[in-house]
Amino acid sequence: MPIFQYKAIAPGGEVRTGVVDADTPRDARAKLRKESLLVSSIREAASGRRKSGGSAANKRSLFARIKHARAQRSSTSSRDLDLVTGVTRQLGTMLGSGIPMTEALRALIEQAEDRRSETIFREIREQVNQGLSFADALGQHPGLFSDLYVNMVRAGEAAGNLDVVLTRLADYLQSARALRRKVVSALTYPMMMIGLGLLVVTALMTWVVPKITTMLEDTGQALPAPTQVLVAISDIFKDYWWLMFLALALGSFAFERIHKSSERGRIFIDRALLKMPVVGDVLLKQSVARFTRTLSTLLQSGVPAVQSLEITATVVQNSVISGATDHIRERIIEGTDFATPLKATGVFPSVVGYMVAVGEQSGEIEQMLDRIASAYDEEIEIATDRMTSVLEPILIIALAVVVGFIVVSIVLPILQVGQF
Repeated sequence: MPIFQYKAIAPGGEVRTGVVDADTPRDARAKLRKESLLVSSIREAASGRRKSGGSAANKRSLFARIKHARAQRSSTSSRDLDLVTGVTRQLGTMLGSGIPMTEALRALIEQAEDRRSETIFREIREQVNQGLSFADALGQHPGLFSDLYVNMVRAGEAAGNLDVVLTRLADYLQSARALRRKVVSALTYPMMMIGLGLLVVTALMTWVVPKITTMLEDTGQALPAPTQVLVAISDIFKDYWWLMFLALALGSFAFERIHKSSERGRIFIDRALLKMPVVGDVLLKQSVARFTRTLSTLLQSGVPAVQSLEITATVVQNSVISGATDHIRERIIEGTDFATPLKATGVFPSVVGYMVAVGEQSGEIEQMLDRIASAYDEEIEIATDRMTSVLEPILIIALAVVVGFIVVSIVLPILQVGQF
């Protein structure tokens, strides 16, 4: 359906601009008149039609197509997550205050910060006006609203407490974003140190060391063994430095492809990551916190247990935890309780199984899962601090050993020359 940009005058004399979906300019004017807007100018947007349209899609450049395909495959970006979190909280507040859904969506449209979000919320509002449920309207935009989001909204609509569900969903999105940032920030510093160290060592071995070793070789004196090793390594760096970076790039590409395309490869990699010293502990705690927080939020919102587990399996972002979640779901379908298959997986820490069992017996499993998530959030903060404090001296010592070897290998022949 074409998208039209318009300029109109509101009843109070205010000039408004925006976009509207319609088959023809006449239909667009009719829609705007229903909103008491007097159209002064209207034209079809430069983008022509929605991204799903055939002719406009064919005109996109190769780069735009690749970018669009990646956006469709990837999870919600950080900017979109911030947008969804803020919109969800505002919408929950407005609905809780008694404002009708269509008016709440109108407010979101008017305060949209960019054309893309304005268009999305305008489409959602029009679909709701046409009789579609709010959850189904959100489901038309999977790049912005996940299955978890849509199913929670659907459960809230069915239970008649959509405002409460939206507020709970906003809290969940905010806590998930904080958890992700906490882990990413903890891993960023060690990765920066490793990358910077590799660049420094590569520069030394490729450009600095060869000049010095050439001067030492010109003396005609036999070089000590450490210096000979340094010369050999330097020659490799000087002649094949590009091959090393190519190998890193190919290794990274192969890692990504195996992790995404092969289920066995993905399980092997994720299991290896969880067993890594120091880092694996942080990743396991992050996955457990995401599992318990997501499942608790879904259950509290009224989503059935089997469907909640199915959604949670797609959210945990670790194939080992995801497989364990599917196992729990299958056992629950067969009629067993929650805690028994959770303990049998051997993936979750034993304390999680015991706390879930207590929650089942007391009938407060949602609250117990929420407590587990909160406890693991605190443990993640402690574990990330511990990981940084352990990795930092290790990386410093490793760099010191490499640089020390270079210095010793250069100084030894200089001292030998001074003895003659």
